[in-house]
Amino acid sequence: MKMLWPNPSERVCELIRQVAESRLPVPDEVVDQVWQASQREARQRAYVDDPVLSQADRRLCKANMTHWLVSNMQEPGRRVTPARDREMLIIARDLVLRGMDLNELGSWRAAQRVGWGLWVDQCFAATDDREELRELIEVSGSSLTTYIDDSIAAVGTYVDEIRAEMGFGAQAQRHTTVQLLLQGARISRARAEEQLGYPLAGHHVAAILWVDSPADAHELERAAECVMWTCGATRRLTLPPSTSALWLWLPVDGVPPTADVLYILEKTPGVRATLGRPGSGLPGFRQSHLDAAAAQRLLARVGSPRRVVRYEDVHLVDLLTADLSQAEEFVARTLGDLATADPVLQGTVRTYVAEGYSVSRTADRLFAHRNTIDRRLAKARTMLPRPLDHDPTSVSAALMLVELQQHQSSGC
Repeated sequence: MKMLWPNPSERVCELIRQVAESRLPVPDEVVDQVWQASQREARQRAYVDDPVLSQADRRLCKANMTHWLVSNMQEPGRRVTPARDREMLIIARDLVLRGMDLNELGSWRAAQRVGWGLWVDQCFAATDDREELRELIEVSGSSLTTYIDDSIAAVGTYVDEIRAEMGFGAQAQRHTTVQLLLQGARISRARAEEQLGYPLAGHHVAAILWVDSPADAHELERAAECVMWTCGATRRLTLPPSTSALWLWLPVDGVPPTADVLYILEKTPGVRATLGRPGSGLPGFRQSHLDAAAAQRLLARVGSPRRVVRYEDVHLVDLLTADLSQAEEFVARTLGDLATADPVLQGTVRTYVAEGYSVSRTADRLFAHRNTIDRRLAKARTMLPRPLDHDPTSVSAALMLVELQQHQSSGC
């Protein structure tokens, strides 16, 4: 490939190798700095709001940084050809699936600025010779800038290829129709039903299925079938919003217990799910999906490992965690010592509140003796800053937030 700047001297080649090697493997905290800068400047908010797209963007940031550093160890200061690897192809396909454009130069440039600042810091640490430093920064700066430009162009090329592959068939039309419905656009129900092959007049429960690793994406379709049968449906509307997720709508009027969905998903390792509240008609179609999406964002926001969440169980926590620092203060103020108590004790209190303060029903639900429940509740009351019956709703919401953040071996 044609060079756009002079070859670096042997000494500067050695310095570039040294600096590049010192940054490998790329530390997670460095990846996060670059990725967060990219997210802040994203014009299309789905990059930030959708946890699957957001994590795909993070993986791409890491892959791009690693590729540029490795290339500069091998050929210091040269023009680096973008890697046609899985992460870039995933991003390109996700852009097409979500109907997004490539007008995200601000995001790319923000990531570039942070990455460049970190590189320059290492350059100053590598040499105090002014001429060497000048050449080192000039050559590596040209290499990095050109690499970013070439990478943006490469994503555009892949997007064009994928669009040509998908064409304007039924799948693309379904994506467009669903996006219009979710945006609240005025579209006739009859026309939407014809394009989707799904009835919109009745009841709906929406679900979002996704995997944290693209390597598990092959499990999504089987998981969708399992969720459909668990919800008591015989048909579903399925839409892939990205390579690592599926959106579902089921024509049913109720959401099964979390434990039932979790049990069926044990057959599909790596798949996670959130379910919205039941709704009816076009408003219900839209709102149930927005619920499921809010639950998915909540899990990402609090770093929860939970595999299955129903929005109806976490809607108060969703509101509480809009500001995480205030949510932490709320938990400490509401729970006191119970915030760090044994999870079994915390779960007993939350179940007791959910069961209408009935010790016998709590014992039945937890498969424990009534005396055991009495002892747990007595201990929990000594830990709470205020009596439980003063504000049981707040106690239950705070305990749910604590539970979501616990890394349980069962993954539930």
